Amino acid sequence: MNNYIEKVSVIGAGAMGAQIAMSAALGGCEVTLHDIKEEQLKKAEAELQNILNRKVEKKRMPKEIVEKAFQKLNFSTDLEEAVAEADLVIEAVIENLEIKRKVFSALDKAAPATAILATNSSTIVSSQLADATSRAEKVCNIHFFNPALVMELVEVVKNPQTSEETVSKAMKFAEDIGKTPILLKKEIYGFTVNRILNAVFDEAIYLMEEGIATIEEIDLACTKGLNYPIGPFKLMDLTGIDVNYHIRKIKYEETGEEKDYPQKTLVQKYEEGKLGKKSGEGFYQY
Repeated sequence: MNNYIEKVSVIGAGAMGAQIAMSAALGGCEVTLHDIKEEQLKKAEAELQNILNRKVEKKRMPKEIVEKAFQKLNFSTDLEEAVAEADLVIEAVIENLEIKRKVFSALDKAAPATAILATNSSTIVSSQLADATSRAEKVCNIHFFNPALVMELVEVVKNPQTSEETVSKAMKFAEDIGKTPILLKKEIYGFTVNRILNAVFDEAIYLMEEGIATIEEIDLACTKGLNYPIGPFKLMDLTGIDVNYHIRKIKYEETGEEKDYPQKTLVQKYEEGKLGKKSGEGFYQY
């Protein structure tokens, strides 16, 4: 069995998709980043250039390695062209089950029969997507963390039909591009890190809404008392309050339990468009 992944396609050129693509290119893979919008691809390329140029300037990465990675990174608005020779396709589009199922159905038709089809989602498990394809045994979650160029952990999650060959290839791919993978043998909402993190978010919001401590004090308590590198409110601003809102909505739709519905603060921020750093305001001003 050849476990080596050489050609990778990433679907969706948002912040996560772009950084996943570059992580794979830096790891030596031939990569195609796909998006339906040409302007999004141009934005992703510019942002990657900016991030990696700063790494070069700060002497965290040699210029030659960055140049080589960009030579391995291609951009395409044509889905069939983007995945035509892929060993692995990683989907990183919006967290919407219906949209993801349509993407996986299209990928199943366009990608080689040998290709693994993975989702980067941490809220939608791959068993909800596998039956949109004719290759359930080659479908899994490969979940990178934000920002993907910095964070080392990757969660590989198998669904009941995922083959051991697929798991082995996914784990080795993560290792080969310099990440540290862990394998979840069973599907569970939120996986490992986000289940723990969401419990922290929930408690932080509760303490703030009850007037027990301020946003700044709660973040300070976590950084100075728990040695977290960043407090929960600043982290929600960084990852996007809308992301946290949608995660809660998905969980609520699955369980129907009132305790899982987004807290009033999350709903208010989401409805006001105060989504965190990307919108200029969230729990903090930027």
